[in-house]
Amino acid sequence: MSALLWIVLPYTCLAVFVAGHVWRWRHDQFGWTTHTSQLLENRLLRLGSPLFHLGAFGVIGGHAMGLLVPASLTGAVGISEHAYHLVSVTGGTITGVMLVAGLALLIARRFVSGRIRRVTTTMDRILYAALTAMVVLGMSGTVVINLFGDGYDYRETIAVWFRGIFWFRPDPALMTGAPLVFQLHAIGGFLFLALWPFTRLVHVWSAPLAYLWRPYVVYRGRRTPAPAAPPTPAAVRNATRDARHAAPVATVKR
Repeated sequence: MSALLWIVLPYTCLAVFVAGHVWRWRHDQFGWTTHTSQLLENRLLRLGSPLFHLGAFGVIGGHAMGLLVPASLTGAVGISEHAYHLVSVTGGTITGVMLVAGLALLIARRFVSGRIRRVTTTMDRILYAALTAMVVLGMSGTVVINLFGDGYDYRETIAVWFRGIFWFRPDPALMTGAPLVFQLHAIGGFLFLALWPFTRLVHVWSAPLAYLWRPYVVYRGRRTPAPAAPPTPAAVRNATRDARHAAPVATVKR
């Protein structure tokens, strides 16, 4: 069971993540979009979307630093474990609260606005449910255990197991002793990766970064007068009718 959860499941989810994106691009390019509903409702979206995205960027950055950067490296550059723990918990709590607030607003607008509710698909509901579960588990580990609880040094266990996946040397024993909420969060994270290619989240890989270095469009003024606009069909009909009425009528003597 341990090998199934901590070796087979991660590699299976990563394979679905890669193959699912290839399949989606080859068979559903028209669906490769955010499916934005801004035109239907903008008030809650204007507040919830920035909170959600900024919080998500912060959470992803915190996960990357905590899982991919070894404790030996931060210690070598002079960052103590206490300082790292303080920054990690503080930053994780702030960005987590932003993510929770943004997600709550985005979910609420799906129920408050009837027009948004009608365009919400089944996959959207699954995505929001998966996001909610991931956020609840993540905030439980950060706030309940590391902020108000006894704390847990995941960098010596979960992070080492996670990096071992990409080196093809995952050690399931590192996960068996982790708290249950961290285990569920790790499993949920890989299941979320397997779900990713089949949701609107694929738009992440189509971010318009080229706008940052795209050249300006130069508009030049017209040197000659603009040509007159062609007459409208109604004007042509009116002119023809007026000319017909004004023409003299010829008489023929018998």
